[in-house]
Amino acid sequence: MRVRELVRQTCESFEIRIIKGVVSKDHVHILVSAPPSLAPSEIMRRIKGRTASYAFEEFPHLKKRYWGQHFWARGYFCATVDQMTEEMIKQYLDHHFEPNPNDNFQMEPE
Repeated sequence: MRVRELVRQTCESFEIRIIKGVVSKDHVHILVSAPPSLAPSEIMRRIKGRTASYAFEEFPHLKKRYWGQHFWARGYFCATVDQMTEEMIKQYLDHHFEPNPNDNFQMEPE
């Protein structure tokens, strides 16, 4: 799925490391490690903004489909590892999605 690759490329360009993640049909879950100078809202703005721009550029039919709407939902959920342990987040991802040991940013089976 191209969205997964766009998220991965965006994160790499901003020195955001994806520790674990899953791309589903209608949403994305990622556990990241980012420079302390990047606020969570800025991380999400960069990921959503850049991936949407590239997706619209690569797939012009999406512009027609999402005309007047957003490619990504406006909201997002964010918790820091201080609030939740990294292990809790990894367990959530492992529990809710079929694990794939070969890929830390896997596709959810349809």
